[in-house]
Amino acid sequence: MTGFLGENFLLDTPQAERLYHDTAARLPIIDYHNHLDPRAILEDRSWSSIGEIWLEGDHYKWRAMRWNGIDEDRITGAAGFRDKFLAFAETMPHCIGNPLYHWSHLELRRYFDWGGVFGPKTADEVWEAANEKLAQPSHSARGLLRQLNVRFVGTTDDPCDDLAAHRALSQDADMGFAVAPSFRPDAAFKIANNGFGAYIERLSDISGVEVTGFDTLIEALLQRLDHFVANGCKASDHGLDTLASFVVRPAGELDQLLDRARNGAIVTLQDAADFQGAVLIQLGRAYAARDLVMQFHIGALRNSNSRLYGELGPDIGCDSISDAPIATPLNALLDAIQQSGGLPRTILYGLDPSRNEVIVTTAGNFQDGSVPGKVQAGTAWWFNDQLDGMERQMTQLAQMGLLSCFLGMLTDSRSFLSFPRHEYFRRLLCRMIGRWMSEGHIPDDLQLTTSLVRRVCHDNAHSWFMDASR
Repeated sequence: MTGFLGENFLLDTPQAERLYHDTAARLPIIDYHNHLDPRAILEDRSWSSIGEIWLEGDHYKWRAMRWNGIDEDRITGAAGFRDKFLAFAETMPHCIGNPLYHWSHLELRRYFDWGGVFGPKTADEVWEAANEKLAQPSHSARGLLRQLNVRFVGTTDDPCDDLAAHRALSQDADMGFAVAPSFRPDAAFKIANNGFGAYIERLSDISGVEVTGFDTLIEALLQRLDHFVANGCKASDHGLDTLASFVVRPAGELDQLLDRARNGAIVTLQDAADFQGAVLIQLGRAYAARDLVMQFHIGALRNSNSRLYGELGPDIGCDSISDAPIATPLNALLDAIQQSGGLPRTILYGLDPSRNEVIVTTAGNFQDGSVPGKVQAGTAWWFNDQLDGMERQMTQLAQMGLLSCFLGMLTDSRSFLSFPRHEYFRRLLCRMIGRWMSEGHIPDDLQLTTSLVRRVCHDNAHSWFMDASR
């Protein structure tokens, strides 16, 4: 037995203990998709308090605090960070069973050497201990990444970003880890969104390509894509909240859709689906030509609380899982990209866990022997990156695909304290494999299972995102 978050947390067999302590725990972290601010890394940002670094922009914590009846003023409002921290301390005892309970305590242990149980009675102690650490160079943005042995950070960036921070970071030979931008062009093809017309004007200005129709829109996006590649880009990313069946439309009709949307006309759901499909086919071909990874995040239902959205904007903890069907449109989209000029290496993330099997079997449809796991069933995402969700996703991947080709964990986070989630994932992976060995499902073969752990936790992602030969 082990105490709360002890040395053998989650490791319930001797085989799991061996795999984790001898292999998984020692591997560097390749965090190929997150939302960290590259400027914070460039400037080596520091934080004034645990309240600031924990609660600034963390919609996971905001959501839990609202659920616990905390007033919005102490979540995103005018209250100071100490008051917000105390509100989170009030909430923590109610988070048992929620991954926030494990994540928060792991962060206190790994970054601040504090091993107690966090809550209202210990809040003052944590405040003092953590703030003392945060005042040291070891706890700046770069220091926090180095502490957890992070070797690669893949940020998420708009095509209109000049990437000045990324350029400066790439020239810092002493940093000890790599930071690469990821191309996120959603605003350029979601024609039903508010502000679409203004975004196209901005894209025209920064690309130097006057967008007058569909072809020039693609030209402008490819100009920016090449700018990203020149600055170290390894991947694209797309939030496909709605993935509906699309119809291939003639160029003239796409021009008309673009013009109507720019001028604020009402766009039907079918028009939006057709335009999104047309842009993604062109971009997918471009990614393949440049050997970039294409990522699809599928099935978020966003900004459902119109009051809070109006007051605070997006990404404030009012998103949930969409249960819309995805099998037919997803397979059709991947097939259309493949036929248009070649499918790039692709990662598919599904937010609805009932679609895990759809994601895995769809990925299997488009393997072509050129790259192991060329189309990936991506790691359990957002509401699913907890113990049940991660185990369910990996079990279904193992049963219907090849676990050994899996790219493993990522944080998908805006927080510089989120990297113990890799430890959480690794412990769970080792528990699963350890149980399989102890129950006789697979051979109790250290060489076989160590290789599997290494591949999933590090080697596969390193090959995809850090291999200099690509």
